[in-house]
Amino acid sequence: MTDVQFEHRTVLLAEAVDALAVRADGVYVDCTFGRGGHSRLILSKLGSAGRLVAFDKDPEAIAEGERLAAADARFTIVHQGFETLERELSALGLERVDGVLMDLGVSSPQIDDGRRGFSFRFDAPLDMRMDTSRGMTAAEWLASADEAEIREVIKTYGEERFARKIAAAIVAHRGAEPLVTTRQLAVLVGENVRTREPGQDPATRTFQAIRIHINGELDELKSVLPQAVSLLAEGGRLAVISFHSLEDRIVKQFIRDAATADKLPSWAAVRAADLAEAPLKAIGKPVRAGEAELAANPRARSAIMRIAERTAGAWERAE
Repeated sequence: MTDVQFEHRTVLLAEAVDALAVRADGVYVDCTFGRGGHSRLILSKLGSAGRLVAFDKDPEAIAEGERLAAADARFTIVHQGFETLERELSALGLERVDGVLMDLGVSSPQIDDGRRGFSFRFDAPLDMRMDTSRGMTAAEWLASADEAEIREVIKTYGEERFARKIAAAIVAHRGAEPLVTTRQLAVLVGENVRTREPGQDPATRTFQAIRIHINGELDELKSVLPQAVSLLAEGGRLAVISFHSLEDRIVKQFIRDAATADKLPSWAAVRAADLAEAPLKAIGKPVRAGEAELAANPRARSAIMRIAERTAGAWERAE
């Protein structure tokens, strides 16, 4: 790829970093470096003894992170998905951290770079991989998956009412001509979606679903949340920014479960104060972008951030 620059506006920048309650000598993790907006603000609050480790799959994000790491010894960039959190931090000699930030989903540069295949606004190769150095492209998956799998992905990850019709059309189309561009897929979906919410392109849900599947986004999120709790020191913060209901539902449920202490039947002769403390406590209400940010960056309208704090309660991850 040529060196083309695309603007990236970090969503909930100040709010997310404030949620971490950064200590000057603390150790923090940015699970989704992107173009480094959150990371740079965290670094500005760290002293010389502080440390920040960031993860990303995208080779272009990694290149930006490596430039930052070369200029700041407190910073380390890891070219991996954040499901490897425990393993990679252990390799760096880190057993406890003071904060973990996750800014989920696809970044603005990935969407705006038509060559990446994330957006139906461009006619481009149907790729959709966050890490272009490995894994199956969307075109390859659509060419090989059976109709039932395609239908289930579009239905589950896109919450698309017309998933059955779209999947059947994809399989019929590839029998005559392979689907290899975003425009081909968008047109095909548009022909098979009868109604759509005002202002939403018919292909929106299908593109979201395929992207989530290709990148294993929800499975990765389910994997990393318990790892984050295991790694957080007492008082450490977890902040997660989600951009659609499927992500937020997972985060909300996880925090609620981890913040719920063991309950005993009403007849048990045990005081509430003697019950084991839950490993997390939710902090405040969910945070959304303010009017000023929404005016400057409409993509922030779907963002919702949930915050939790590690307690002294024991944490045992279910296998």
